[in-house]
Amino acid sequence: MVVRNRLFLILLFAPLLACAETPPASCLEVVLTGTQGGPPAVNGLAGSGTLVRYGAVENQCNDVLMQFDVGRGTTERLSELNLSPNDLDAVFLTHLHSDHTEGLIGLMQLRWHFLGGPLDIACTADATAGDRTMSCDAFLQSIAEPFVRAGEIAQRYAENNKRHIDGPKGLVNFIAVPTRQTSAATIWESGDVSVSAVSTTHIAGSLAFRVDTPAGSVVIGGDAGNSKREPPRDSSSSQSVEALAKNADVLVHSVIHPAFAPGSGSTFPAPNYNRQSSASDLGALAERAGVKHLVFTHLIPALDAPSHGPYQVPGGPLDAEDFESAARASGYKGDVRVGKDLLTVRLQ
Repeated sequence: MVVRNRLFLILLFAPLLACAETPPASCLEVVLTGTQGGPPAVNGLAGSGTLVRYGAVENQCNDVLMQFDVGRGTTERLSELNLSPNDLDAVFLTHLHSDHTEGLIGLMQLRWHFLGGPLDIACTADATAGDRTMSCDAFLQSIAEPFVRAGEIAQRYAENNKRHIDGPKGLVNFIAVPTRQTSAATIWESGDVSVSAVSTTHIAGSLAFRVDTPAGSVVIGGDAGNSKREPPRDSSSSQSVEALAKNADVLVHSVIHPAFAPGSGSTFPAPNYNRQSSASDLGALAERAGVKHLVFTHLIPALDAPSHGPYQVPGGPLDAEDFESAARASGYKGDVRVGKDLLTVRLQ
């Protein structure tokens, strides 16, 4: 009788024990919030940005939300995902070009206006090149300066003194990534999520990031190029990004098509071309690194565009197949996604 009762109790509580021991299924989602390459405005594309979200499947991966770069239109793209600036847990900037940062001004203004809390923002410590200094700290401290000078911040605070008295800059928790971060180092963590950073070659202070979670990993390469800035060289792609992307599930990277290469008939400036990574070289990098999904963003030129700013596309507009073919030509066998705004890759 005792044995039978014990067996009954085991059978009764076994499902509960199984549930207690099994963690909820998790997922990682990568969403391109903007794919426009560089300063031009083309076909309604938002400026460069990538949302990475991680969490329980039942919560649609929304436990931790990280925004990498904040080009113009980022807030509008987030709204299409039913997200607001207040939902973000952290922002990471790959570099201080306006096409990657100008959307942060409006995003922080809205977060302040609607009583959002402090926001972690990670980017480079002050980085000097020649007589120029790229200062993320200065950018963040003056994030709403035109609104301050115009009197709006004071007027809005008078309306509602629950808003931070210092305006949007009062919500910034600046995480300064050291310049010349030659090996990847963890700079931010939240639960099961860790973000590491490494310095890259593009402009002073440029960075690439890697997100690691139980559901998978994603690398954000930014606009990184090879440390040797001009040919002859083995590749236009970044050695730092390649090391960071080893066995990553997803690599999101800006891309320039070889149609704009010097000598191809394009008038695109050679120095600008040489500081980007080409579609073909990124394909080769992804194959060597064992990346499963290669996602092109910040496309130069934009899909179906006859020009990039004043520079005509030799032979006419390019489509997604043109970019994928360039990646395949270098031997990449994984999944290629040619970016459009709100393109999504989900891992679980």
